[in-house]
Amino acid sequence: MAETYGREPIPTRDGGSIPIVALFERELGVKSILMGFGLDSDAIHSPNEHYGLDNYFQGIRTIPRFYLHYAEEARS
Repeated sequence: MAETYGREPIPTRDGGSIPIVALFERELGVKSILMGFGLDSDAIHSPNEHYGLDNYFQGIRTIPRFYLHYAEEARS
């Protein structure tokens, strides 16, 4: 994410459905990674929820880079 955003990501767990991730990790025995590209100001799940196109396209640029770095780490 540093390549597309210019800074390191901050790992967090938040959001209403995120607690299920801990269950997935426990039951499946693997770590999970969720990436969000929205902002606090997007008013998620409200009547005026919105999502900026800049963030949408930034996510499109970021996810392939994540997979490349992940694959490199897995090989080493």
